[in-house]
Amino acid sequence: MNTHLIALQLMAAQGLLGAFDTLYHHELTEALPQRASARTELGIHATRALIYSALFIGLSAWAWHGAWAIVLLLVFGVEIVLTLWDFVIEDQTRLLPATERVTHTVLAINGGAFITLLVLNTPEWFAAPTQMLWQPQGWLSVFLALCGVGVGMSGIRDGLAALHLGKIAIKERQASMNHFSDKSEQVLVTGATGFIGSLLVKALLADGQQVTILSRNPKQASWKFDGKARVIASMQDLPANQRIDVIINLAGARILGWRWSEKRKAELRSSRTGLTKEITAWISRAESKPRLLLAASAIGYYGIQAPGDDRELTESAAPQPIFMSELCQEWEQANQLASTYGVKVAKMRFGVVLGQQGALGMMLLPIKLGLGGALGRGKQWQSWIHVHDVLRGIAHLWQHEASLRLDSAYNFTAPEVVTQKQFSTIAASVLHRPSFFPTPGWPMRLMLGEQADLLLEGQRVMPARLLSEGFVFDYPDLRSALINLT
Repeated sequence: MNTHLIALQLMAAQGLLGAFDTLYHHELTEALPQRASARTELGIHATRALIYSALFIGLSAWAWHGAWAIVLLLVFGVEIVLTLWDFVIEDQTRLLPATERVTHTVLAINGGAFITLLVLNTPEWFAAPTQMLWQPQGWLSVFLALCGVGVGMSGIRDGLAALHLGKIAIKERQASMNHFSDKSEQVLVTGATGFIGSLLVKALLADGQQVTILSRNPKQASWKFDGKARVIASMQDLPANQRIDVIINLAGARILGWRWSEKRKAELRSSRTGLTKEITAWISRAESKPRLLLAASAIGYYGIQAPGDDRELTESAAPQPIFMSELCQEWEQANQLASTYGVKVAKMRFGVVLGQQGALGMMLLPIKLGLGGALGRGKQWQSWIHVHDVLRGIAHLWQHEASLRLDSAYNFTAPEVVTQKQFSTIAASVLHRPSFFPTPGWPMRLMLGEQADLLLEGQRVMPARLLSEGFVFDYPDLRSALINLT
């Protein structure tokens, strides 16, 4: 078997790996086309994809002889430079999941192998008369040509997304225009590199607050905020004589993911209550106690509502003896320990937060593909909130801390609660897609077990306390929120 054919087979493997990386990481889990900070990365991806499109199609059934061999070397050189630049930008703008890092490593090794094999043919090709010599390889050529078309379409999609993200950056700057305090205060933020946390830190910095970030990856966090925030890796790094006025505790491992085994449940508890206990331990030894702790929780606190149960759940509703509720109860109790030191604690029970990052990308993907419709019964309630109103709500609690009790809970959900089927219908209307494709719930029950309740059950949660205090939502209805975000 000659080196040329082996190189083409490695290119085919590159196409499969690249498709997985694009669909699973860039589109599904990381949702790069919806992330304003990924604009440069998407621009690089678009350029690389168009180069790969030309290479896949051009090498699928042709040998590049004469001067074309030099052109091929130059194209490879440009691709290598773009790949290295892409690595740098990724490290500066986001924390890659382990699966994406492994995929990129395999792509780099495989890409280097097929480029090396093709380069070995260069002397022979360069010595031949200049022409694109037809050398089809049967079904392998057809597959490579199809890969070329696919990666070309992906490049166009990324290029258009990069252009549109310029507008999204403007929206994020607008979302950063929140006023938290009339004076510059010392703020500790956990979960700062996450979806909500990153927008919050930018808003705090824009408001002139002095921000300290607790992060497992200090270098990444420092890069993310251009060195404007102080970063610590552990609460042990925060001296007892350091003044902290307000703590905003958003840290917690993503709850939707691997099946809830006993090990996974322990990890979820540790990421919430474990870190929170470290915070309260620091408060206990702090020479000057913080005034206020704004602590994340979730509407999972209320458990689930049975079919036909249309009650509106307010902050006084009781929890349930199921894992998602118990997890939130334990989280809130851990935060509440801070009140024993005179710190006012406001617990923020988030619904599904809609924004350019977070769950929205996954929720809209089947709708964008024309596969939207009822999930399970479709009658489960979905309580949601626009991320811009989350930031405004945090500012509201801060500004009204004088009226807070030592123990307060607030539902962070929009006034309009919709069923899952209504969500799909409204989203499909905004995106100009159909919404008639039902998805049965039993496969999710089979795969996810108890965790499937997050998708197939729901809660009709109302922001009673925020509304009673005069808070006005900028996005009170789903349609206006989705129009803004899409």
